[in-house]
Amino acid sequence: MDRLTSMAVFVRAVETGSFAAAAEALGLSAPMVGKHVRFLEDRLGARLLARTTRRQSLTEVGRAFYERCCNVLVEAEAAEALAEDLRAVPRGRLRVNAPVTFGAHELMPMVARYLRANPEVSIEVTLSDRIVDLVEEGYEAVIRIAPLPDSSLVARKLRPYRLVACAAPAYLAERGAPQRPEDLASHECLGFAHWEPRDLLQFTGPDGSLHSVRVGGRFSVNSGQALRSAALEGLGIILQPEGLLRDDIAASRLVRVLPGYDPPSRPMHILFAPDRRPTPKLRSFIDAVVEAFG
Repeated sequence: MDRLTSMAVFVRAVETGSFAAAAEALGLSAPMVGKHVRFLEDRLGARLLARTTRRQSLTEVGRAFYERCCNVLVEAEAAEALAEDLRAVPRGRLRVNAPVTFGAHELMPMVARYLRANPEVSIEVTLSDRIVDLVEEGYEAVIRIAPLPDSSLVARKLRPYRLVACAAPAYLAERGAPQRPEDLASHECLGFAHWEPRDLLQFTGPDGSLHSVRVGGRFSVNSGQALRSAALEGLGIILQPEGLLRDDIAASRLVRVLPGYDPPSRPMHILFAPDRRPTPKLRSFIDAVVEAFG
């Protein structure tokens, strides 16, 4: 006999109080219910139920076995449900939030690939540099570039968000190029309003040493794209994501400074609410983000 089926019959017999009631609930005969219980007792070499003509009760072994059977059946049901979910096709609308610069320059190509691979999913992306409340604002996934506070949300770690320091050739011709991070203290450093702390930067030297420097400047803004425009106009040195500045550096519109030093990077995660059985659309999107940026 199938052991899992016999466990389910035994649990129903305990919960209904008799073989006859369990048989009626399960669509079996009372003798067949008894056969399942005896099968388990024979395997265990112990009585599970003490039965008389009027009542039945669990033995000590039966009580412990009943509790474990309940756990096994719950896990078996969850495993079957998970297998069904894995076969399911992702579908429906997915609401996602991400920082503006990362979303526009890094996330969008990945979203396009995901949508082509999952034609029954639609995605609504909101780009914002403020910290959104995933649950209150109805997002299913949020990408966050910052140290994470304690939270009930689930976080999947992504690769660090790489930054580069650069400036326009005109600025460097006028002010000179910094040779070490400490030189930035005497330069115009364009500030990004959403990063804290804004005035303290830490670079890693070729020998692994850390260089912390206080920086300042006359211009700050809450948009990475606006900072890029300011840097292109020769207003100062910019520290922004590599993806935003890659084409300008390749075309020599901007020049990297301090090439021997690694600029600071920021931790990046994808966050979502804890759920024992996430929907296929959410699970597949999270997997796609981790594959692209993990």
